[in-house]
Amino acid sequence: MWRGSPERELAAGWEAAAAAEAAAAAEAAAAAAAAKSQAAEAEEQLGVDAGAAGEPERPAREEQPKAAGPAPARPRAAEEGDARVARRLPPAPPLAPPRPARALYQLTKTRGRSRGYRRGSGSLRPVTVDSSKARTSLDALKISLRQLRWKEFPFGRRLPCDIYWHGVSFHDNDILSGQVNKFPGMTEMVRKITLSRALRIMQNLFPEEYNFYPRSWILPDEFQLFVAQVRMVKDGDPSWKPTFIVKPDSGCQGDGIYLIKDPSDIRLTGTLQSRPAVVQEYICKPLLIDKLKFDIRLYVLLKSLDPLEIYIAKDGLSRFCTEPYQEPNPQNLHHAFMHLTNYSLNIHSGKFIHSDSASTGSKRTFSSILCKLSSKGVDIKKVWSDIISLVIKTVIALTPELKVFYQSDIPTGRPGPTCFQILGFDILLMKNLKPMLLEVNANPSMRIEHGYELSPGVFENIPSLVDEEVKVAVIRDTLRLMDPLKKKKEMQSQHPEKPFPGKEDLDCELTGDPESNPEAHLPSICLKQVFPKYAKQFNYLRLVDRMANLFIRFLGIKGTMKLGPTGFRTFIRNCKLSSSSLSMAAVDILYIDITRRWNSVTLDQRDSGMCLQAFIEAFFFLAQRKFKMLPLHEQVASLIDLCEYHLSLLDEKRLVCGRSRRPQSSPPQEMNPTTQSAAGSPAPRMTGANKLSHSRHALS
Repeated sequence: MWRGSPERELAAGWEAAAAAEAAAAAEAAAAAAAAKSQAAEAEEQLGVDAGAAGEPERPAREEQPKAAGPAPARPRAAEEGDARVARRLPPAPPLAPPRPARALYQLTKTRGRSRGYRRGSGSLRPVTVDSSKARTSLDALKISLRQLRWKEFPFGRRLPCDIYWHGVSFHDNDILSGQVNKFPGMTEMVRKITLSRALRIMQNLFPEEYNFYPRSWILPDEFQLFVAQVRMVKDGDPSWKPTFIVKPDSGCQGDGIYLIKDPSDIRLTGTLQSRPAVVQEYICKPLLIDKLKFDIRLYVLLKSLDPLEIYIAKDGLSRFCTEPYQEPNPQNLHHAFMHLTNYSLNIHSGKFIHSDSASTGSKRTFSSILCKLSSKGVDIKKVWSDIISLVIKTVIALTPELKVFYQSDIPTGRPGPTCFQILGFDILLMKNLKPMLLEVNANPSMRIEHGYELSPGVFENIPSLVDEEVKVAVIRDTLRLMDPLKKKKEMQSQHPEKPFPGKEDLDCELTGDPESNPEAHLPSICLKQVFPKYAKQFNYLRLVDRMANLFIRFLGIKGTMKLGPTGFRTFIRNCKLSSSSLSMAAVDILYIDITRRWNSVTLDQRDSGMCLQAFIEAFFFLAQRKFKMLPLHEQVASLIDLCEYHLSLLDEKRLVCGRSRRPQSSPPQEMNPTTQSAAGSPAPRMTGANKLSHSRHALS
C-alpha cells in the first residue's frame, strides 16, 4: 500500500490531535457551563435577601457566549454578598472535570454563611428593628441587637420592619404592621391619678388583696374628703400622727414631691391652685440597709393584653438614699436625700457613691440585696412570692382601661401592629418585709451610663456596669420573647433541611451547629412568666376586666372611648336590667348624673359620653340595687353573670336567625340537630342556655 510522505503523516496527526483537543475543549466547556448553572441554582436558593439586608436587589446579568475556554476559578472573599456569588464565579479550567454535586453544595453552604440568611434552605432572614425613635434606650438596644445578630435601622426604613422601638409612646410613629414596644394609653394609665383610681376600684372590691397600695386622695377634687377623713381618724385615735406625701400627677424623677404632717400645710394650698396631684399616707417604717432607705425598680414585660401575658425580670435595681434615715418629724421633712429614693435626686448629693460592684454603692442589683437578706435568715421565696402577687394584681387593675384605649387606636378588623411594653415597678419593702407599690413607670430609664460631674456644671457620661448588667438583659430577652420568627426558627431546628447528608452533617449534629440554634451563644432568658402561669390564683380578681368587655361591646362606633346614651340604654335593655322599680327614664337620669360628674373631673374631653370609670360606677349602683344582701364583689360578680347570660342567649338567637335566612344547601340525607338527638346521636353543644344553670335561682 502506498504510504504518504512523513510530512504528510505528521500533518494528518496534528490535524487529528487538534480535532480531538477541540472536541475535548468543547466537552469541558459544556461541562463547565452545566456546573456553573448548578452553582447558580444553588446560590439562588441559598442567597441573601437583599431587601431584608437593607441592599437593593441587583438584576441578574444574561450570560454571554464565550468564544474561548473558561478561565481558572478563584475562591470568593468572605466579605462579598452571597447574592452576587453566582455571577462572580469565574469560568472553570478548560480540561478540568465538573465539580460533583456534593462539592458544589458544600461550597455554596460555606459561602452562604458569610451574610444574613439563605432563602431556599430553610434559614431565615434576620429580624429587622427600627430604632429611630428609641431615644435614651438606644445604647442598651444596640448592644442587645448585636448580641441577637438582628438587623438595626437607626434612621428608619421605607419598607416595614418587624419591630419598632419607641422611646415615649405608641404614637411616636405611625405604625401599620409589625410590633411596637408601647401600648396605646399606657402613659395615661400609669399617671398617678389614673393609677390611684384604678387601684381604688379594686380596693373597694377586694380590700384585703389590694392593701399593698397606700391610701390615696386626688387633689383638688377630693381635698375636702381628705381633710374630713384625717380629722375623723385623729378624733378616734389622738395618738395617730401621720405623715403624708404629695406627688404631682404629671411629675417624674422626684419633681415637685414633698412631705406634710397636716392637711392645713400652706404648701398643699399652693398645690391645689397649681396642678393636680395625689396625696398618700407616707410609709414611715421602711426596711433599711446600712441605715439607708431604698426602693426596688423591677422590670415587668406586658407581652400581650388579650390573652394577658406577664413576665417579671429575675433581677432589678435597688436605689438608695444618701442620708441615714429617720422617721419624719417637722425638722427633717424637707430632707429629700433622706426620704426620697429617686436616683435623679440623689445623684446630686455629695454622698452619692458610684460603684461598678453590684453589691455596693448608691445603686445596686436587687439580687445582691436578696443575698444580703438571705444571709440574715430572711425567707427570700416569700418576698418574691409577695412581689409577684403585687405585680399581677396591679396589671389586672390596669388592663380594663388599656383594652378601651387599644380598641380605640387599633379597632377590630383594622390592620395594625401588635404591642408589648416594658414597665418599671417601683416597690418599697417595709420593715416587716411586706412590699408596697410606690408607682408604675411607662417609660423606665434604660440608660446604661451615668453623669459624672467633673466640675460645677460640667458632666461626663461614664458607663455604669450595674445598669448595663440588668437593662441590656431585660431588653435583649424581651426581644427574644417577641421574636416574630421564633416559631419558624423552632420548626427549622426541629426539621432542618439537609438535602445531602454526610459525615460533615453528622459532625454538626454531634458537636452542635450554631446555625441550628441561633441563641446557643446567649444566656438563659432573665424574664420569668407569672401570668397565665398563676392565672388560677388570680382570675377571680378580673371582674372589672369583664365589665370593660361589656362596655366595649356597647360602644357602637369603632375608635370611640365613651358610651353614648343610646348605647347605655341598649346595654340595660339587652341585659334585662330595667324593671318596674327601674324605668328607662330612671336609667336616663342615672346616665346623665354620673356622666356629668365624671366629665367634670377627667382631663380627656375628646369625646362626650360615659367613660369606663363612670360606667363602672353605674354598674356598681345597679349591682347594689339588684343584689342587696351580698358583699360588693359578690353583687358585682352576680350582675356580670346575669348580663353575660342574657347576652349569650341574644347571640344564640341572632345566630339561629342568621342560619334560617341562608338558603338550604345541605344534602337531603343530613339530619337536623333535633333528628340527630332523637336518633341517638350527640345533641348539639349548649352555650348560653345552660351556662348558668347552677345559679339560675339566684339570678332570678
